[in-house]
Order: sequence, then C-alpha cells, then structure tokens
Amino acid sequence: MSDEPKNIRAERQGQRAQQAQLKPQGSEAPQAPRASSTAGATPAGPRPEPIRFFGTTWLNHDGNYPARRAGVTVGSLAAVIVSGLVLRLAYEGLQLAAVGGFVSIVVLIMFAICSALAFGHTWGSYTKRPDPARQSSLRGLLTIGFLGSLAAYFLRSLKEAPGEALHRAEYTTAREQYDRRTAKRTGNPAKRHRP
Repeated sequence: MSDEPKNIRAERQGQRAQQAQLKPQGSEAPQAPRASSTAGATPAGPRPEPIRFFGTTWLNHDGNYPARRAGVTVGSLAAVIVSGLVLRLAYEGLQLAAVGGFVSIVVLIMFAICSALAFGHTWGSYTKRPDPARQSSLRGLLTIGFLGSLAAYFLRSLKEAPGEALHRAEYTTAREQYDRRTAKRTGNPAKRHRP
C-alpha cells in the first residue's frame, strides 16, 4: 500500500473514474467534444494541495469549511483532554507501583520536555515545510510528546485549518509562476522574432 493519505487516493480514484466515463465507447466518437467537456471540468494550472479533514475546501472556504473547522477544533480539544487524562493515569500508576520519587520526576520531566518540543515543532510546521530527514529523526520525540502536538493542532485550528497559511502561500506562488509562464506563451508564434 502506498504512503498517500486516504483522501488523496480517493480523489485520484474518483478522477480516474471520471476519465473512464469520458472516454468514447466506440471509434466513431469524435475527440473534440471530449476535450471541451474535460476542459470545463479540470482547471488549467496548479491545483491546491488537500489538507487532512479539509480536502481543498480551505482555498475558497467552501464545502462545509466552517463546520469542518468547528469539528476539528472540538475533536482536537477532546483529544487533548483525553490525552491529559491518560498521562495522569499513567503517572498515578507509577505512584501505585511505588517506583520511587526519582523515577516519577524523571518521567514527568521527560513528558514535559518532549511535549514542549513537539508543540514547537508542530507549530512551526504550519508555517514552513519541515525537513524530511529531521522529521524522521524526531519521530520518537514527537510520539512521546503527543500532547504538545495535539495542543498545537487545537490552537492552530482556532485560527485556520492547520497548515492553511503554508498551503495558501505555496499555491499562490505556484499560481503566479504558472500565470507568468502562460503569459509569455500567448500571442501568435509566427510573429515572434527569432534571434
């Protein structure tokens, strides 16, 4: 199975199904109407990258975007609360096991530091793409500090879809570059002066 998120895979399968429906059944079907029908359905240029739980609704804030944001905010807050309760139960388990004060303090400090680092890393990833090598080396730390990652996700969802600003900046840049490239290609190529 590939590493693609489920929503991207589903979107690609949907596009393949649409393309299969648009293909002519016989050899007598003309090619021009097919091109015009797909040209209206598929916009030219770069496409926005989908965000988990939001798809591409972040671009124009359509398609239940406000409801999705409210759901993500409430869900991430619930996850933060449940995670805090789980960590509290784990700490109480250490107290019941009578492992000693030193071990309890070390575990508490470890979770606090890992959560703080995971919060900072997750928060930063919403404004700048993380380095994949660094991301894979921090995987263990981010797993231990899951509470910090969930808290960053919750706080970011209060403002926007987490990662929306980064995706919007990248999409705007790609769109501007595409528009510049296509503007250079317009006009009659026969009238162009050759060097």
